[in-house]
Amino acid sequence: MTLTATDLDNITSMRRADGTRTGPMEVILSRARDYLGLVGIASAVLALDQLSKYVVRTNLVFGETWSPYPWLAPVARIVYWNNTGAAFGLFPSGGLLFTLIAVLVSVAILYYYPRLPQGYFPLRLALGLQLGGAIGNLTDRVLHGTVIDFISIGSFPVFNLADSSISVGVAILIVTMWFDERRSTAVQAETAESAPGVIAQSGAPGGEHPLE
Repeated sequence: MTLTATDLDNITSMRRADGTRTGPMEVILSRARDYLGLVGIASAVLALDQLSKYVVRTNLVFGETWSPYPWLAPVARIVYWNNTGAAFGLFPSGGLLFTLIAVLVSVAILYYYPRLPQGYFPLRLALGLQLGGAIGNLTDRVLHGTVIDFISIGSFPVFNLADSSISVGVAILIVTMWFDERRSTAVQAETAESAPGVIAQSGAPGGEHPLE
């Protein structure tokens, strides 16, 4: 089967809202702009995560604890620790499983992100934070065979910046979806309240009932 010039144009172009077609270069630039924010947020999270882990790994012995003030140590401290499971030390024997999950989550975010409505910043921020955190911990698993944790607060499980980024991203996602659901419910309620009045007014000319 031979593709004609028209076939190639149909494949490499999209339709605008007014029905006109965009050129292939415009499609590429549009996709690039969609991913620019995602890459920026995820890269910042990844850089901070890996830098913090490098500082801990090169300055502390495994299991060593450090705190800038002795009185702060019982509440918050830095401790060099390894984690083979999920975030916050959960399921320590599931290293391979969570590696596969991190890959699948990253691919899903990359696929879904350009399909978000334009200007929908909260959801874009949430996905960027989750992607950066997932890649941060995935990088540890690939390079070191385990995830480096170092933030210890009270009796809470030790975690890292990637875990925090994922958690904040999930929280933003949940809050955003909750507000969207409330907004949608409010719009539906307003539509339902206004519908009877519209029907009554459209019953007959001059607002009179056709049987009167």
